[in-house]
Amino acid sequence: MQRRKEQIGVGCADITEQEIRYVNEVLKTKRLSYGPFTQKFESGFAKLHGCKRALMVNSGTSALRIAVAALKEIHGWKDGDEIICPAVTFVASSNVIIMNGLEPVFADVSPQTYNLDPAEIEKHITKRTRAIMVVHLFGQPAEMDPIMKIARKYKLKVIEDSCETMFVKYKGKPVGSFGDISCFSTYVAHFIVTGVGGLAHDKDLTPKKFQKVVESRFKFLRLGYSFRATEMESALGLAQLERKDDIVRRRKYNAKYFLKKLKKFEKYLQLPTWPKYSDHAFMMFPIVVKEGVPFKRNELIMHLELANIETRDMVPLINQPVYIKRYGNLEKNFPVSKWINHNGFYIGTHQMIEEKDLEYVVKAFEEFFAKKNIC
Repeated sequence: MQRRKEQIGVGCADITEQEIRYVNEVLKTKRLSYGPFTQKFESGFAKLHGCKRALMVNSGTSALRIAVAALKEIHGWKDGDEIICPAVTFVASSNVIIMNGLEPVFADVSPQTYNLDPAEIEKHITKRTRAIMVVHLFGQPAEMDPIMKIARKYKLKVIEDSCETMFVKYKGKPVGSFGDISCFSTYVAHFIVTGVGGLAHDKDLTPKKFQKVVESRFKFLRLGYSFRATEMESALGLAQLERKDDIVRRRKYNAKYFLKKLKKFEKYLQLPTWPKYSDHAFMMFPIVVKEGVPFKRNELIMHLELANIETRDMVPLINQPVYIKRYGNLEKNFPVSKWINHNGFYIGTHQMIEEKDLEYVVKAFEEFFAKKNIC
């Protein structure tokens, strides 16, 4: 198979004439700070996820940091209080807990969906537990019914880290509408791309509360953050929001193609799976190499990379050097997460991957298994 010149990446900057027109409109108005594009983007995005209002910030990480800080202040949490967090997620999820003076307490994930396993939560609840941070990973909702039941039982707050998942529903209800605060990302590799950006939703932010926010401008009661985004990011986001259905539809099509064509390798590879009552928007296509196969994950990864097919590890967390230094060897306590860390990776399914690209990726997998003479 001849190596292609252009990489098939895990993300894309899908900029159409609509995005260009909206950004030019911003430049013509000469208003870069909070304005009509941001307002429309926030309200439109919030409505799609079952919330009244949203706050546009400069990243999903910033949205999460604000969410944790707000809950800590409102509910009087003390330094050292705990938030339960999945042991497989992007490092920002647990970093913002630490940055707010709290402690992340990790719980293992489901071996099928890679999201927080509800059966693992209660064993980690202590007198200092204040919240559960649920991460909707890879474009798939977590199991929210049992998680919310546990939260109610122990009177815990719920933060939805939905940075990698938007526009999908769990049992008919959109992600981001279950917890106390939900956070999304519009980073360049995600569904809605604004370059940098993120949103935080508070489903209880009523007009009356919002009026108080307006009236308190330039009155500083505490130390705070400057996490602003500009009208240009919002213009990009609004244009993409208007064609979200096409974006998600193409991602699902690409994922369906991979599921069909790679099914013959299921003896060796665990492909994405999800329950019928849930949905999957496929921010990426996660794959885990099964145990006992006659090759290493990194052999397959290097084969794909040398074919100019970009891969990424499946957001390893508890084996990060900074966490090993802080907590020691955590992997021994989380067998599913350890398996994912050492055997998982993902490839792209974004809307700019064309039919010929899909065929090329599948041929690369076929070539690998042919060289191994195992399929």
